[in-house]
Amino acid sequence: MIALVVLVTLIGLPVYVFPVVADSPRKVDVIMVLGGRQDGRENYAISLAEKGLAPVVLVSDPYLRPDPYMEAICDVPHQVKVVCFNPDPRTTRGEARFLRDQAAQNHWTSAMVVTFTPHLTRADYIVSRCFTGDLVMAEYKTDLTLPYWAYMYAYQTVGFVRAVAQSGC
Repeated sequence: MIALVVLVTLIGLPVYVFPVVADSPRKVDVIMVLGGRQDGRENYAISLAEKGLAPVVLVSDPYLRPDPYMEAICDVPHQVKVVCFNPDPRTTRGEARFLRDQAAQNHWTSAMVVTFTPHLTRADYIVSRCFTGDLVMAEYKTDLTLPYWAYMYAYQTVGFVRAVAQSGC
């Protein structure tokens, strides 16, 4: 049993802990922030845009109202255009579809997606099925406890299985 846990941990390291899909942030047409832990990734993405990396930031807001955290982001002015949206469905797939549709409407050919480390590889898999342009996956690093890492291994693995089983965008 211990050997199985060690094997799963080692296999998961390049997928969840040190994702090989992580890119350095660079100039793109739009930055999209995936919903999640409300851990600061939204402000990180807005700060990247304000440094000149994109004129628009799409912020996923899959939370139920009222949500003071999201209101503090979505209801205040920023130096760049910030568009908060409710994905349908309220999953990474819904967020990827929103990016696809907005990219078509706005003629965007490049996008940066910001999410936290354990979600990065799965998000890349899902978003790249919907968005065919130049995709930059930006890692938002946050401190996670060991039990939360264990939970993320399981959660992200189940999510990968579901994503692989689904066809198309």
